[in-house]
Formats: sequence, C-alpha cells, structure tokens
Amino acid sequence: MERSTMKLTRSLLLTALVLAALLCAAGCTGTGNGTATPTSTTVPATTAAVTTTVPSSELTVFAAASLKDAFTEMGRLYEANHTGTKIVLNFDGSQVLRTQLGQGAYADVFASANWAQMNLSKGDGRMINETVTLFCHNRLAILVPAANPAKIAGLEDLANQGVKVVIGTPDVPVGSYARQLLNKTVNDSAFGPDFRTKVLANVVSEETNVNQLATKIVLGEADAGIAYASDVPAAQIEKVTVIELPTAYQVIADYPIGLVQDTGDRATSQEFIDFVLSDAGQQTMQRFGFAPV
Repeated sequence: MERSTMKLTRSLLLTALVLAALLCAAGCTGTGNGTATPTSTTVPATTAAVTTTVPSSELTVFAAASLKDAFTEMGRLYEANHTGTKIVLNFDGSQVLRTQLGQGAYADVFASANWAQMNLSKGDGRMINETVTLFCHNRLAILVPAANPAKIAGLEDLANQGVKVVIGTPDVPVGSYARQLLNKTVNDSAFGPDFRTKVLANVVSEETNVNQLATKIVLGEADAGIAYASDVPAAQIEKVTVIELPTAYQVIADYPIGLVQDTGDRATSQEFIDFVLSDAGQQTMQRFGFAPV
C-alpha cells in the first residue's frame, strides 16, 4: 500500500512539473541573460482611412428652363470658387417650379422668368420677400429652322396661311410674353386688327417650357416659334435662325431671384445670389444671351 501511494505521489508531482514547464514556455521567452520575460504581441498598424471630399453644404436652386445653360455654368463656376459647396439645379417652367414650391418641395433659391410667378410665390409665403431682386433681362425673338421652309422673314409672316407656329402656354412666362407681343399689334395699321387672331390660329403647339419650344424648332416640327433669343442651346445653334423683333414690338422679360423660406442655409444661399449679381455672374449671363441688370 505504501509503495503504491508513493508511486501515485511521484506521478502527480511529475505531471505538475510538466504542466508548469509548458505554461512557462507559452507565457515567457528567454532573454540573453537567462531571465524569463513576458512575451509581447505585435498588433498590426491600423490602415489609414481613405479621405473622400464630401460637400459641407448643398444648395438646391429652382430655375426657369430658359436659364438651363447659363445656370449650369453659373453652378460650375460657383462650386469652383466655393470648395465644399454643391449646387443642385432643378429646371422647369417657372409656373411648374412655383407650384412645386407651393406643394412643399424643398429649395434654397428660386429664379423665375417673370415677376408673376415670383409674386405668387411671395404671396404664398414661400419666399423670404426682402431677398427677392431682379438679376437679368431677356428678350423675345422669332426662332425658325435653319432651312426656313416657310420663308419667315419677320413678325408679319407668322400670320401667313399654313405657317406652323409654336408658343408657350398662357401661364408659362414665355407664353405670356408672346401674347403681350401680339397684343401690341392690334392697333397698328401695319398689321391690322386681325393679325393677332391669324397668328394664334396658326399655333400648332403650346409648350410648358422654353426648352420644349426650342426643340420643336430644331427638329423642324414647326416653322416658327416666339421664344427668348437665348433659348437655342449652343450645340444646336447652327440648326436655328434667330429673327429679331422690331424695337416697337420688343417685350423685355425680367428675371427675379430670391431665397426660399425653407432654406436650411440662408448665409450660403445668399452668397450664391450675390455671385449671380456679381460682375463674374453678370458676365456669365451675358455670354448666354441675357442682358445684365
């Protein structure tokens, strides 16, 4: 019994010594002088995060369709001079944009092609009224396809039988201006009292924005259109001829701009308007056929 107990004791002791040696090997490393030191674990350095430039602010600008080319360039120039700010542009007929604002659509800035739609937005409480100001002018002209199949030479030819004319709807600014133009001819013997009626009888399409109107001319779907002189895109200028109106019948379009009541960044939005009114902004408008204020 005693010998058996001693064997068991020695066996247990040997096992304990082996376990101790294994634990020491796992948790310690030898130094040059034989002293055991704790092992250290090397943690890989964290990979540096990729830096992405994110705009610190984003401005949404509702702008009349006739401003598409000019404001696209305006937005590009503004972003180039204001790092971190992105300009988001929404183009359509001024009456469409005004309706969207009235229904709660978000925008920081509204640029209209006439005072009528801007004043409606002001009356609806959608604008910060004291910020609204005139920023450019436009003028009406007659647009015809480059081939000019109807041989349109001037305003008087729009009443010729069989001429296909396109204008804007009465509520879109360009359509309202066109009707003002025609109203001026009623009491002029050079045109006669029936001239307005004859031109309107030749209207084959009424468009809700000037881009659609100009496209009809470019595609040859109409013989003439009463639109803005600035409406023909640069890429299609060779496909359209612009016929100027007599000074006495010229209608000048006023374009107002202002801050929308819901803007979340009034300071930056006002900076954009200030840029439009600056020398650089006005020169940009002029390059695209608008008259500066």
